[in-house]
Amino acid sequence: MNIPFYISLLLAGLHAVAHGELPPNHHNGHDPNEAKYHMHHRGEAIACLKLVPNNADFAFQFFKEVTLEAPNKNIFFSPVSISTAFAMLALGARSATQTQILEGLAFNLTEIQEKEIHEGFHNLIHMLTHPENGVQLNMGNAIFLTEKLKPLKKFLDDAKALYQMEAFTTDFNNPTEAQKQINDYIERKTHGKITHLVKDMDPQTVMLLASFVFFKGNWEKPFKPEHTEEREFFVDAETTVKVPMMHQTGRFDFYFDKELSCTVVRLHYNGSATAFLVLPAKGKMKQLEQTLVKEVIQEWSDHLFQRLLRLYFPKFSISGSYEIRNTLSKMGIVDVFTDRADLSGITGAPELKVSKVFHNAALDVDERGTEAAAATAAEIVTFSLPPTIEFNHPFLMLIFDRDTNSTLFIGKIVNPTIAS
Repeated sequence: MNIPFYISLLLAGLHAVAHGELPPNHHNGHDPNEAKYHMHHRGEAIACLKLVPNNADFAFQFFKEVTLEAPNKNIFFSPVSISTAFAMLALGARSATQTQILEGLAFNLTEIQEKEIHEGFHNLIHMLTHPENGVQLNMGNAIFLTEKLKPLKKFLDDAKALYQMEAFTTDFNNPTEAQKQINDYIERKTHGKITHLVKDMDPQTVMLLASFVFFKGNWEKPFKPEHTEEREFFVDAETTVKVPMMHQTGRFDFYFDKELSCTVVRLHYNGSATAFLVLPAKGKMKQLEQTLVKEVIQEWSDHLFQRLLRLYFPKFSISGSYEIRNTLSKMGIVDVFTDRADLSGITGAPELKVSKVFHNAALDVDERGTEAAAATAAEIVTFSLPPTIEFNHPFLMLIFDRDTNSTLFIGKIVNPTIAS
């Protein structure tokens, strides 16, 4: 009988919230150390590129599965967090268990070697968490182990080197103390955003693997709080709620996708993060959910153009907590959750299986950010009112890192007044 352990995937996302904490970086090109940095940066980017299409395929396949399971609910998750945690787990997996994990993460093992996958994730983590990004984005992994469980030195060394993993000894026989240790660690790493992730811990747990992402960004063009006003949001045909709606008039990256009947507006954060706000026509959300793939995002990117708009976008906070074992099983990651699991690369013997997989996500969107140096009114030269785009019914929000083309977060906001 395999011994169970839990995987918790943790995410705290704070968007457009702090004034001037991380100003955009400007390079003058005269520092030789800076030149060395950029050469190294390019090398890492090339290594990451091999992962980009696979990580994107996994992200949108996972999104499809989650929307099928919860068709009328808010959704918010970090595909890069899930991919990273399971790629790290694959370090300790063997035989069919390892193959299923990597193929479930959308890797074609005839085209990419396992070593390349791990090196790619190592470079991805480093690039995403590098302070030159201009946003605060912290990724990390931790393993909590019972004292009796002795992991192989090679697994610990590789996980630390490739995935920045920290290891802790935990007394799971004392569930209250174990929960406190893990929750305190997560609260610290997510800057207080996630405080009680682990509850009702099974005393039979021998290992808990945690992955977290924390994001904090400033809008490149912040909204002015005095322009925020309460307006209606149409959840469905029967439900209307009042939401604080942010407002801004200016030139935005815009595209209308006729085939999918949706409006796309792109907003930038200071640094390398970008948000795609996608508003399907009423009744077209399901079609959009099931046809969303990386090629669609690429088409939007290719066709965006600057347009003068009156933009209304809700100010909201949502969070999502998911037990994603069944979702991953539908995507082909099966054996690791059963007595057929072979995680002998962790302990030297195939005596472990994953019993539960938790993913916790949180998102705050508000007006604040670094103050714009120039008024946007200078861009507006018109006597008639520009077109109005109002995100006043269910929409998608996708957040990408431009340096690595990584899908950081995917959200579906059905009701912005419901926090979870």
